[in-house]
Amino acid sequence: MADAARIVALARDWIGTPYVHQASVQGAGSDCLGLIRGLWRALYGSEPEAAPPYTPDWGEFGATEFLMAGAARHLPAVPRERALSAGQVLLFRMRPGAVAKHLGVLVEDGAEPRFVHAYTHHGVIESPLTMPWRNRIAARFRFP
Repeated sequence: MADAARIVALARDWIGTPYVHQASVQGAGSDCLGLIRGLWRALYGSEPEAAPPYTPDWGEFGATEFLMAGAARHLPAVPRERALSAGQVLLFRMRPGAVAKHLGVLVEDGAEPRFVHAYTHHGVIESPLTMPWRNRIAARFRFP
């Protein structure tokens, strides 16, 4: 299993990277999946599969959970009953009934958890994991 402190440090190194849909280049441009892809490359080298084209719409509805399935292929799931822990990958469902389409990395756990994510119009930022964000967590994963 990858070291949580290293994952947190790597994620925070991406802060300030501009938001660019489907990009994954630290300092130049990234979206939320691009951040996770970049962390994977830093931890393991090449990516395990190419990312397919996707829309930037977080509220997209559909029957297929492509991002959930992709994460499950490469990242071990964290059971819901387990506590939040720094280094976990968070997958969010932004609207009830919509597909889960936003990712972040938990960088602080405890009483005031925080996560790093690529946010449209803001780039890669660190945000508090407030209750509205927590309520949107569809699944949690960890790097192998």
